[in-house]
Amino acid sequence: MSLDLESISEATSGAIGSLLSTTILYPLDTCKTKYQAEARAHGQQKYRNLSDVLWEALATRQVLSLYQGLGTKNLQSFISQFVYFYGYSYFKRLYLEKSGFKSIGTKANLIIAAAAGACTAVVTQPLDTASSRMQTSAFGKSKGLWKTLTEGTWSDAFDGLGISLLLTSNPAIQYTVFDQLKQKVLIGKQNRDRGSSPEALSATTAFLLGAISKSIATILTYPAIRCKIMIQAADPNDEGNVKTHRRSRKTLSKVLCAIWKREGILGFFKGLHAQILKTVLSSALLLMIKEKISATTWVLILAIRRYLLVKRSTNLHNKKCLIALI
Repeated sequence: MSLDLESISEATSGAIGSLLSTTILYPLDTCKTKYQAEARAHGQQKYRNLSDVLWEALATRQVLSLYQGLGTKNLQSFISQFVYFYGYSYFKRLYLEKSGFKSIGTKANLIIAAAAGACTAVVTQPLDTASSRMQTSAFGKSKGLWKTLTEGTWSDAFDGLGISLLLTSNPAIQYTVFDQLKQKVLIGKQNRDRGSSPEALSATTAFLLGAISKSIATILTYPAIRCKIMIQAADPNDEGNVKTHRRSRKTLSKVLCAIWKREGILGFFKGLHAQILKTVLSSALLLMIKEKISATTWVLILAIRRYLLVKRSTNLHNKKCLIALI
């Protein structure tokens, strides 16, 4: 069975873009996650604003703790984006081949994106859960990946999987909107510049389209995003060095009730501005980087493939010569 080189190229460029954008924006992501994970208790809350998390890190001289869990997050981000982009590209090509259509419609695009997202969620859920726990641990108290994954039962590593599957609608909406906007922009360019056929967006245009598409997806799915973070958050009673008790099981119904009783309906949108700021910047950077390196990645993959074919052909030729001599 031959490899789908185009899908591999899309997956590789998407994964590299995700890795770079995650690393650049990780301190902001940590502040955002800790802020979202806190639920108001008895009318009091530790973090009134997103900046309070940053000031706590500065006041306690734990600035480097803003990067706690970065390795796990990068691993999860790289794998998830590779799986997602490969699945999305592969399913889209398969659909076009089977249907005979020249382009893909919005409904089919949503289904394909959701299918790719579901595959991604199942594969990377343990890493996603671990990175959330490491980010929401007290500054300087974060555990390593292996200890975080093994401190509870195997099912604990998949906390939030149901919501993650529900949130496959987020990238589905995002990439569908992005693809549709991209097609319109490229068609518009082609109409203005007759005789030319632009193959890629400029960095600025890709950034803007990525920001718009991610903003729409984030606003529509935010209540589920916050519930997922609260389910995966580290236990505030865990000091990070000695396991003194079994981690209490958080369920969607418990989290929903806690938010409703303590914060009201607006609580479901606590941290929305922080989520939009982080995810829009991250997604826009990812798509911008991906658009700029896609062509280079494709050329490198073809060069590697050609090198391997030539090497294989040379080895076969040498074997035939040896057989002839014998």
